[in-house]
Amino acid sequence: MIAIADYGVGNLFSLKSSFSAIGANVLVTGDAADLEKADNIVLPGVGAFKDASKKLFDSGLGQALINEAAKGKPIMGICLGMQLLFDKSFEYGEHKGLGLIHGSVRPISDVIPNDLKIPHIGWNALDLKKESPINKYINDGDFVYFVHSFYAAGCDEFTVATAEYGAPLTATVQNKNVFGCQFHPEKSGKTGLNILRAFAETGANL
Repeated sequence: MIAIADYGVGNLFSLKSSFSAIGANVLVTGDAADLEKADNIVLPGVGAFKDASKKLFDSGLGQALINEAAKGKPIMGICLGMQLLFDKSFEYGEHKGLGLIHGSVRPISDVIPNDLKIPHIGWNALDLKKESPINKYINDGDFVYFVHSFYAAGCDEFTVATAEYGAPLTATVQNKNVFGCQFHPEKSGKTGLNILRAFAETGANL
């Protein structure tokens, strides 16, 4: 069973529908006990890092995610959910993340040309940098859908794929059993479904 963590922030319906479309058994839950029982956990997220981080830790799900990650359970963060996996964010201040992947979240305005629009919205090709279980059913150059103004920096060791938007921006990451997608797989057509399918097939203790 795949548990989608509901802490008041995230596109839960579309994500649940996408997992259901690939035949996965999925539960949307705000109960830490359900995360412990699940085979895999998904951390969604949209909006501001500061508010999302507070809600995540206040709900008890933040500590539950840290505990389950330590056990080797596969966890995937999506969009803001991916950013929350990192040590900290510099989105309008400095805010603590889960610390499951080392690096920080910074404005894309720091690295892209001034004439490009922010937020970065649209389809971009994945440049696969290393092997990962979540790449199992996709190919270099496959397109996925982004909506973001901040990106994960200082995490080359964990970067699985980048996407070009005036600069190579972190697209997917992996630290052992912890994965992240900056884009929205639930909005990325067949490629997105294939990434979710590959994640659903990952086992514990990677």
